[in-house]
Amino acid sequence: MQKHSWREALLAYKHPRVITMLFLGFSAGLPLYLSYGTLSLWLKQAGIDRGAITFFSWVGFAYGFKFLWAPLVDRLPLPGLQRLLGQRRSWLILAQVSVAVSLVLMANTDPSQTPLLIAFFAACLAFSSATQDIVIDAYRVEAIEADYQGAMAATYQIGYRIAMILGGAGAIGIAGAEGSNVTYDLTAWQISYFSMAAFMAVGFITTLIIREPERRISRDVMEFEAQADIFVERFAHLPPKAQKVIHWVYGAILCPFLDFFRRYGLISLLFLALIATFRISDVVLGVMANVFYEEMGFTLNEIAFYSKAFGVAMTLLGGLLGGLLVVRFGVMRVLLLGAFLSAATNLLFAYMAGQEKSVLLLAWVITADNIANGIAGPAFIAYMSSLTSVAYTATQYALFSSVMFILPKFIAGWSGTFVNEYGYSTFFTGTAVIGVPVLFLIALASRYMRPAEAGTSAQSAD
Repeated sequence: MQKHSWREALLAYKHPRVITMLFLGFSAGLPLYLSYGTLSLWLKQAGIDRGAITFFSWVGFAYGFKFLWAPLVDRLPLPGLQRLLGQRRSWLILAQVSVAVSLVLMANTDPSQTPLLIAFFAACLAFSSATQDIVIDAYRVEAIEADYQGAMAATYQIGYRIAMILGGAGAIGIAGAEGSNVTYDLTAWQISYFSMAAFMAVGFITTLIIREPERRISRDVMEFEAQADIFVERFAHLPPKAQKVIHWVYGAILCPFLDFFRRYGLISLLFLALIATFRISDVVLGVMANVFYEEMGFTLNEIAFYSKAFGVAMTLLGGLLGGLLVVRFGVMRVLLLGAFLSAATNLLFAYMAGQEKSVLLLAWVITADNIANGIAGPAFIAYMSSLTSVAYTATQYALFSSVMFILPKFIAGWSGTFVNEYGYSTFFTGTAVIGVPVLFLIALASRYMRPAEAGTSAQSAD
């Protein structure tokens, strides 16, 4: 990846496909809070125990295991839609419609009466959202050359965060305005979730407008996949249809994982360990944040403004700063800085837990926390993108983003029980401590990142 001047870097944001990522990022970010963050506040108002509420966060495991069905998204054609839209866009339309339907089903459910049913619909929402992420991540890497990947990631993050404001502050604000600001009102929350389903039209329309990306496969990868023919020869005694299935499974499911380990060897385990733990501090804290604010005495409107609208705005500011720092100092240095700040700012929550309710303190804590996470975001996306091969974009990036969520989501599920036992101050301090090993993993991985930083997967296809 060649270096560019500051002027050339800014002009990259005028590219049509870079602008497109703003709207696809919006479509990807909208369901995130609605499946656990905003939902946790709805459940709290509905009278669900906070220990049970945090177990609802396990629906997010859909994001953690999306690599299991990513090969289908990469290779399986959808009847009818494939011919009209192409591989990426057909799957994207299917995922976006599924997200909207899941939100409508959640809106038609009363969690105080049927908590298991809304948990099931929340799981459907997370599954559909994770599928949409698989496709958009693949599109982002495939749609444009490597020099624009930083701009693509930045506009994607902006759209994503704007949607988070809507899915967080917007959804909570609508519920509060409709009568559930202090006392619980089911109808208010239903109106909120119906409204969020309607906003998925942004992604749907964008998908119909954009063009299907072209995928350029390197000769090295083609030779690697040719080994599938040798593998299938072992099953020559089986019927031709069975051999065809085995050939597809080898190429679509095994090759993406074998390719990654083939390129990086044992060092790939270090890279996966870093990805698995990088977001552990903020994910574990995040699942209890809204419940903490509510128990501190803040109203829904205050939570909506400071935690969601104001907080996400600070994340956008941090993201812009992070993008500039990546250009100036490189991915790994900013990754180290972001990991340190993300863990350190959690200690501010521990301090806040021992104080009286203060809107000013809330604003300062949220500002620091969200700017820290925003700085880390562009570097982390660039880091994971640099590890993928364009031949298996959807599957390999899904593997990385799945690994990113599994451990943090599992630990987060116990956070409510931990708070019940030890209190918020100890909990927030613990979330800072578990982020310390990440710093050592980044320092170690930096020693081996020189080849990967030469460019993204789009380059490797040339």
